[in-house]
Amino acid sequence: MNDSQLIMNANAVIDQLQMAPENITREDIIRFVRKNTIRCVNFMYPGGDGKVKTLNFVLSDLDYLRTILTCGERVDGSSLFSFIEAASSDLYVLPRYATAFLDPFAEEPTLCMLCSFFNKNGQPLDSAPDHTLRKAVESFRATTGMSFEAMGELEYYVIRPAEEAYKARDQHGYHESAPYAKSGAFRQKCMDYIARTGGHIKYGHSEVGNFELNGLLYEQNEIEFLPVPALRAADELLIAKWVIRNLAWQEGLNVTFAPKITTGKAGSGLHIHMRLTKDGKNMLLSHGKLNDNARRAIAGLVDLAPSLTAFGNKIPTSYFRLVPHQEAPTNICWGMSNRSALVRVPLGWTSGVDMGRIVNPLEEEVPYEERGSVKQTFEIRSGDGSADVYQYIAALCVACRHGFEMKDALEVAASTFVDGDINDPAHAKRLAELRQLPDSCAASADCLLQQRAFYEEQRIFAPAMIDGIVQELQSYKDRTLRHDIADDQREIAILVKKFFQCG
Repeated sequence: MNDSQLIMNANAVIDQLQMAPENITREDIIRFVRKNTIRCVNFMYPGGDGKVKTLNFVLSDLDYLRTILTCGERVDGSSLFSFIEAASSDLYVLPRYATAFLDPFAEEPTLCMLCSFFNKNGQPLDSAPDHTLRKAVESFRATTGMSFEAMGELEYYVIRPAEEAYKARDQHGYHESAPYAKSGAFRQKCMDYIARTGGHIKYGHSEVGNFELNGLLYEQNEIEFLPVPALRAADELLIAKWVIRNLAWQEGLNVTFAPKITTGKAGSGLHIHMRLTKDGKNMLLSHGKLNDNARRAIAGLVDLAPSLTAFGNKIPTSYFRLVPHQEAPTNICWGMSNRSALVRVPLGWTSGVDMGRIVNPLEEEVPYEERGSVKQTFEIRSGDGSADVYQYIAALCVACRHGFEMKDALEVAASTFVDGDINDPAHAKRLAELRQLPDSCAASADCLLQQRAFYEEQRIFAPAMIDGIVQELQSYKDRTLRHDIADDQREIAILVKKFFQCG
């Protein structure tokens, strides 16, 4: 983090301490607490349902503050994770000082920190979501010599009473402005609060989904983040969902990250962009063109795509979104700027043209390296809000590493590349040759069982965690559900209600 990122940082802890998060020590936290007369501390961590959990502390004296910062606290792991048995359920939670932020909702000044889990022997819990991601990232670096970065596109619906004035066109909400879009002020407030918690936001906007149902207006929004180290990316997504839900509750609105609301309307995804770097340099490009590093990583994603849905699409309604012609992927392929593909390589400012100078002719030309070569990413478009973000990003990291270990990675990348819309009739022959994503939780469980060895290599995913995911997916008994109720709006509505507050 450079000086310009410290000055006026939205996170009050970073702004006041004037140091990068990774450099914050226990004494820095104590100094911040004393200077700001903070009386309350919250430990926060992900549970097995993908939602953030909270443990509250009221500070009685300096010794107690020092104790909880040093030793953490005990929690009941069996109440947090299904794969932990009650007979051996005690876990420790230890705060990570780098994640500290002031609670934007608390009446009393409250300092929050995300925590990591440790077992009774004082070792990181092998199956903890954050530790799984940490292991995946370290393995990727050891194999490739590169760092694995990620960023999320968080889509969600804001629900409010419908109004007669300034109605937007159904399913035409993309980048719409007020007064036709009613949720812009709420979205901007969410973005402000997320930034205060340490989130690195790229931008926000209204999305395609816009419709009325039973007197309510459903408006789809998106907040997109900037690429950061993978663990930080997962932390930011976890807290962002917490912020959005809390703010909606305060303002009398309802929000959902559910993958599908009703048939025929845009569903919400959780697209994850990935970037590979080394010494601060983007390693996806050579001479402005996508290179073999990118192709190998994409090949790994394509190869493990069937089982990746077990981590990114964890409820039955996930598979009502992954249907043809809904701008959600069904075919296992990739392409350049291709929104119908599973993996998309978006525009990356690689033309060599200083476009900013064209529209602002008084400016001096900015060197190519500063204009945007660092921005190039590739994204996977299948995931949705039901995902446990730590597990999902860890699985993506494993898949990308797998691409570097595949002897035929470049051949796989070449054979699964599609130039243009895969649903174009001109691609009918090619379409018939491509594998399809699973169509149910049950099918995803089958795929994970077939490919689980890739995730368990190097003890990255604990076998107990894989077993737990498989059992959860199988418990829905939805193997033919999408076909069985495809035209039954009443049954679909019941299903949507059941999984409305997923992830």
